Amino acid sequence: MPIERVKTGIPGLDEVLHGGIPRRNVVLLSGGPGTGKSIFGQQYLYNGLKAGENGVLVALEEHPVQIRINMSQFGWHIREYEEQHRFAIVDAFTGGIGEAAKRERYVVRDPTDIPLLIDIVRTAVKENDAQRVVIDSVSTLYITKPSIARGVVLQLKRVLSGLGCTSILISQVSVTERGFGGPGVEHAADGIIRLDLDEAEGRLWRSMIVWKMRGTSHSMQRHPFDITDKGIIVYHDKTLRISRGVVEG
Repeated sequence: MPIERVKTGIPGLDEVLHGGIPRRNVVLLSGGPGTGKSIFGQQYLYNGLKAGENGVLVALEEHPVQIRINMSQFGWHIREYEEQHRFAIVDAFTGGIGEAAKRERYVVRDPTDIPLLIDIVRTAVKENDAQRVVIDSVSTLYITKPSIARGVVLQLKRVLSGLGCTSILISQVSVTERGFGGPGVEHAADGIIRLDLDEAEGRLWRSMIVWKMRGTSHSMQRHPFDITDKGIIVYHDKTLRISRGVVEG
């Protein structure tokens, strides 16, 4: 039986994934500051809307108003999709404080209350018939209690996969950290994509590597990527290696 895949629509990435993300997979998108994780997640959701797949973005680290502004700068205008109940932002950032927050449809008053958050996410997914979900970032849910990281990811996986969603959980790591943002989360997720920003030869280099993706083969190499005014472009036909401050590729 052929694997049903979700096309990310991010130029070059579906080639790296040998056709896309297997449907219902929960993918951990891991990386340090400035690597483009939020842009990646927003691009994935917007491409889904253009392809007829509804989406939900769970905002834990940025005001929903700022997210809409940021997305519009890439030409990703989402207001019409929100009005059509095809896209929703779950506000888990403001706690409902402020005039702008009062106009949001889905507000998590206490983001540290994981069952409450999951309940509101479930409602948003059902009411908007969402097939794609991005949580930005899942690390916020366990940053003060890293021991619960794997449990939180497993809870989210159970709910999101059960609802038929193909999801991206954005995970924060420090610049020098080798892991994926919390003990055991790499075992809980179906897939891991790592974004990196490395200094070599007097400049910064962006690259990505797929560490694992359940249900499909994928490129085992590190690929360079750029962030343009239209979003992320992955150079699937190029590889990058940085060794002792020297770039090879």
